[in-house]
Amino acid sequence: MTSAISIGKQDFASLRENHYFYVDKTDFIRQWWESGDDITLITRPRRFGKSMAANMLAAYYDRSENIEELFRNLAISKDSSYKENLNQYDVIKINMQEFLSMSGTMEEMLEMLKKYIVLDFEETYPQVRFRDEKNLIQVMKDVFSYTRCP
Repeated sequence: MTSAISIGKQDFASLRENHYFYVDKTDFIRQWWESGDDITLITRPRRFGKSMAANMLAAYYDRSENIEELFRNLAISKDSSYKENLNQYDVIKINMQEFLSMSGTMEEMLEMLKKYIVLDFEETYPQVRFRDEKNLIQVMKDVFSYTRCP
């Protein structure tokens, strides 16, 4: 089977499912996990795969879908921690560019971001009683108390 080169696709799952040419960067997952960093900053020039790297990380860790097949035969699948971490976490993936384009100031963008994340939590977890819907940190704590999943 030949692989086509995708121009402009940033969705990891779509690239793998449709057999587009993909340069295996999944060892980045192992490196990130082993570093133990609380925050990861991915810096690359424009159009050099930052969104793809973020989408790959989200696909690997997100427990909402089992997509083990997408990682078969990639570098991360050979790591001893592969199964231990695959699809084990709740993942929040945010495209900051979208929020920046919908707001005029940084403060407005942050308020909108908090509001939308809380709304997403309320929609995803309607059975959770939130103690303070205006406090994103408390909402996240309430969801964790319910799911017990980081």
